[in-house]
Amino acid sequence: MDERLRFVARLLDGEKMAVLCREFDISRKTGYKIFNRYKGCGLEGLTDRSRRPYRQANKLPFQVEKLIVQLKQERPSWGAPKIREKLRRLHSDVQLPAISTVHAVLDRHGLVTRRRRRRGYKAQGTTLSTRRAERSVVRRL
Repeated sequence: MDERLRFVARLLDGEKMAVLCREFDISRKTGYKIFNRYKGCGLEGLTDRSRRPYRQANKLPFQVEKLIVQLKQERPSWGAPKIREKLRRLHSDVQLPAISTVHAVLDRHGLVTRRRRRRGYKAQGTTLSTRRAERSVVRRL
């Protein structure tokens, strides 16, 4: 901010924009942007601005999220695909989220319980198969 303030002060003293921009190693476009912000907002215009976007383009509307949570609370046994289908039937005018988005909403609100992972079944051989394997070992010797 100090450097911007010095830049604007020298501009107000009557120095030329192109010369100052070359000296401060900025483009003339940036120089005019700094000066116009100063003219519009005063000293506050010279402070750093947030780079955070004003809105999130793909964020789910809170009304739809509320509907998803409400349906799950009414029918706890329903999963994301069935809730999405119910939304499609009830509110055909609303743009539907993907099944994965519905699941993410349910997970965010703590309405999804993770299933325990099944252990894979390990097949055990019969007595015939083990004897056959033993005989093949004996024959090789």
